[in-house]
Amino acid sequence: MSHHPRTFDRSHTTDLASFVQDSPSPYHAVATAAGRLEQAGFRRVAETEAWDGEPGGRYVRRGGTTIAWYVPEGAAPETPFRVVGAHTDSPNLRVKPRPDLGSAGWRQVAVELYGGPLLNSWLDRDLGLAGRLSLRDGSTRLISVDRPLLRVAQLAIHLDRGVNDNGLTLDKQRHLQPLWGLGEAEDGDLIEFLADEAGIAAEDVAGWDLMTHDVQPPAYLGRDRELLASPRLDNLLSVHAGLAALIAVATTGHDLPYIPVLAAFDHEENGSQSDTGAQGPLLGQVLERSVHVRGGGYEERLRALAGSVCVSSDVGHAVHPNYPERHDPTHRPRANGGPILKTNVNQRYATDGAGRALFAEACERAGVPFQHFVSNNAMPCGTTIGPITAARHGITTVDVGVPVLSMHSARELCGADDPHLLASALRSFLEG
Repeated sequence: MSHHPRTFDRSHTTDLASFVQDSPSPYHAVATAAGRLEQAGFRRVAETEAWDGEPGGRYVRRGGTTIAWYVPEGAAPETPFRVVGAHTDSPNLRVKPRPDLGSAGWRQVAVELYGGPLLNSWLDRDLGLAGRLSLRDGSTRLISVDRPLLRVAQLAIHLDRGVNDNGLTLDKQRHLQPLWGLGEAEDGDLIEFLADEAGIAAEDVAGWDLMTHDVQPPAYLGRDRELLASPRLDNLLSVHAGLAALIAVATTGHDLPYIPVLAAFDHEENGSQSDTGAQGPLLGQVLERSVHVRGGGYEERLRALAGSVCVSSDVGHAVHPNYPERHDPTHRPRANGGPILKTNVNQRYATDGAGRALFAEACERAGVPFQHFVSNNAMPCGTTIGPITAARHGITTVDVGVPVLSMHSARELCGADDPHLLASALRSFLEG
């Protein structure tokens, strides 16, 4: 029997792959987003300077977090917000303050685990290094060595004969330090190398926030190329979809009933407790200042928040064909079936019935199918920035996402249709 692959517009997904490739760290993701916002007419505003209430698009940057918003013509101080929330960070291996390590004639880099990485996925993989260097003059410099530099080498099966029968056991301290050459480790080697890569003097570097990334680029996968294999889908997929939705709304809709906002936070993978995380004050400060510069006060701010809604977008679990028993038997999200609405009655997700109805309406307007996700009752449920946003700001919040396999792996998998379907639904939501 002949087989004719489906054809559909993959331009959004191909653009997502480029966005991921350009964003090996949260700091790069923010810089990449800023470049796209600038091209769309948004302008950066500094937190330390006075803002104005004129119509148009603006964004702020702080570390690995960016918040962007568009004020339509005629927006009143009490005009509500429509917020798309996402996060820029992904689980990985991060460089320690004293990075130069060595053993048995191998030069290594000392790393710490960030978030909850699937440890075995980082073994025997070509890794680069990316992040930011903090200089003595107070400035920062982005750095990305996007070529094979590091490797966490797995122990040969000849030295661990039972590994395939007994399972792989990794000591988080001893077994995950990547190698990057031969010889004896010397203090300052890694930072001197990275400073040279960045074209600056090593003595000017006062601090760093550096992390590993898989240098294999995203790729379409499968007989019909209907899947996307990529690093950092959790959660750059949602950042990219929210960014595309915000830019589309800002460039086509000037009579919006709401103020559309994208909030892309850092540090979701370790609890969001930072000045750039969802538990920090940044989003609330941005929304409050936006109300204030348009002539509003305390009353108008509370009125605006009372009418606001947030869609928290983060990837979720597609049903795994090799482990179907790990999923709820009546809620079985599949790849390319459209975005998922996440529900957990214990508030690990913020969705309730009213929120479900609101997102369902947005999907219906956009012509986008959607699916439902709940965890198997016997499995602990993950969480997102959704409940944090709802509790911190008193905003009605809905948790959504795209179903994936291999979540928290160095390389994850999603349907190639789903990123575009999510972006279309988010655009419909922002338009109100």
